[in-house]
Amino acid sequence: MNLYKLLPVAGLGISLLLGACKGGANVKVETVDTLDNVARMPVPTLPEDVKKRYHDNIAAFMNRTGFLRNFNGSILIAKNGVPVYEYYGGYRDYKKKDSLTAETPLQIASTSKPFTAAAVLQLVEQGKVGLDDLLTKYFPGFPYSDITVRMLLNHRSGLPNYLYYMDKQHWPDQRKLATNADVLQSLMTWNLPRNYRANVHFSYNNTNYVLLALLVEKVTGQDFPSYMKKNFFERFGMKDTYIKKPTDLEFNMSYQRNNAPWPLDFSDGPYGDKNIYSTPRDLLKWDQAWYAGLVIGPALTDSAFTPNSNERPSIHNYGLGWRLLSAPNNKKVIYHNGHWHGFNSAFARLVQEKGTVIILSNRFNPAVYPFARALYNAFGNYDGKQPEGEE
Repeated sequence: MNLYKLLPVAGLGISLLLGACKGGANVKVETVDTLDNVARMPVPTLPEDVKKRYHDNIAAFMNRTGFLRNFNGSILIAKNGVPVYEYYGGYRDYKKKDSLTAETPLQIASTSKPFTAAAVLQLVEQGKVGLDDLLTKYFPGFPYSDITVRMLLNHRSGLPNYLYYMDKQHWPDQRKLATNADVLQSLMTWNLPRNYRANVHFSYNNTNYVLLALLVEKVTGQDFPSYMKKNFFERFGMKDTYIKKPTDLEFNMSYQRNNAPWPLDFSDGPYGDKNIYSTPRDLLKWDQAWYAGLVIGPALTDSAFTPNSNERPSIHNYGLGWRLLSAPNNKKVIYHNGHWHGFNSAFARLVQEKGTVIILSNRFNPAVYPFARALYNAFGNYDGKQPEGEE
């Protein structure tokens, strides 16, 4: 079976089956308080008959495609913040046959970037950082003197990508984990050429988000994992979410197609661009925090979800930490994919229908991305192709 050819047709079938479900969501919203640091999160509800129709039709789609036969990971699909379909299967640890459950965190790879962006935007909202501040304000002597905070957020900096320039010549022991500070030091001292002039065009680059995590640390005086835990994960009740530091990375718990462990190398160390571990249920809380206006205020939210690179017209764009899809039928998707050393992630917010699609895997599986894209059609007729995973 060629999954890539099958998915668009099969996905469209879901939208036809679920067309009658769109109007069935009279959502009741309550709020709850628990710990002092936890925000007042909405508790949405969905009529049981509507939930069942979504579940049954998505389950039938799963069976038709056979996607789950080769899948190791977790899936959650939600309508109005209510899970309508969940799947957890395979192993966290293949050697120990440690089963993967709803509480098993997996690395979300580049789906970490929206969290890093949100941390920076919170500091902007607090007046501690300016979007158009030069990086030299925070990193004196930074040699790329015309680059701003905004250019890191929207991937228009033109900086060299540490994943490619920290090769064996520059980083001889490829098994020694680099840190965020190592990446900054390399930019300060290695006289590296730019990839292109600043703010000329979009070019996805992990260096940008490594520097943004350092910026958060510089401004707050806290290490990035601790800051994110207090201001995001604990605040939104994301009890199974955390950031791994280089000292924590003894073993990746990710796998190649043949189930062999994916080996660590120097690039596994930095965070901000990746290295958040989470679960679909926690990521749904993150999704709902945005709808509730609990992450940042409306003005900066609009900026985050507004296309920033418009040199060439396209249905695909990037805001401040988020990828953006404007489908030909005017439907909007706010999303981010991730792909890192055996981990695959897809996280999509279908804002018009308040649909959420979350897929996480710890065994290399590029089919995650077209499959997630096909699942959009559970909430309507979506057209256009989505980029694959991102490092």
